[in-house]
Amino acid sequence: MKSWLKLSGAVFLTLGMTACGSFPLPPVSELGKEARQPASAYRIVQTGDTLYSIAWESGRDYQDVARWNHISPPYLIKPGQRLRLYPPSNAAEKRPPSESTAKSQIRSRPPSEQPDQSSLPNQTPSSASMKLNWLWPTQGELLERFSANGPNKGIDIAGKKGQPIIAAETGQVVYQGSGLRGYGQLIIIKHNADFLSAYAHCDKIYVKEGNVIKRGQKIADMGSSGTDRAMLHFEVRYRGAPVDPLAYLPRK
Repeated sequence: MKSWLKLSGAVFLTLGMTACGSFPLPPVSELGKEARQPASAYRIVQTGDTLYSIAWESGRDYQDVARWNHISPPYLIKPGQRLRLYPPSNAAEKRPPSESTAKSQIRSRPPSEQPDQSSLPNQTPSSASMKLNWLWPTQGELLERFSANGPNKGIDIAGKKGQPIIAAETGQVVYQGSGLRGYGQLIIIKHNADFLSAYAHCDKIYVKEGNVIKRGQKIADMGSSGTDRAMLHFEVRYRGAPVDPLAYLPRK
């Protein structure tokens, strides 16, 4: 009798383990570098898109996207335009402009605008950011940290609806809208040729695209657009790649 009970128990345990193994595994939320690549090699511009928002959403450097599509500053695009999100494979498409063309392009730029930095030697984020003096964009508890290989490409800061959000550094608003999935009302500020910052889930917004913003200037009120609680999702990107904002913000 005891032998039969042991045998039946073993069979039951084996069947139970098999049944459990048939259940679907929990989804993996972390997205590696390859999973962040654009789903398509091209993107058709929609109303409300900017070169910066498309580059941000696809994880690209806006300067690369502009160069691959032969778009010059101020990087104007129009609905229906087809943008390449990967470097061209055709050598002829990658050929740089002639010296005379390059000189004429530089002469046509405003005096305050710097030449294209894409041909200069690469800078590391640490050396490039020495010229920037970052501020915390709002006050509050840190809800979630940056995860290089995970889903959170910035930091989440808790707060109350209507709480002020300020510009972390001086720059120009290059995107303001709600066209990027998961960000709600979003502001993207360009600080220099390398760095952009983003402020997501805003409520009331006080700036528009093209506005030059001072460090510490109020740009929005905290809200819950695109999320289930009042908070600020803050990102910093270096040449299109997400970097840890805590590496640049002052220590608390």
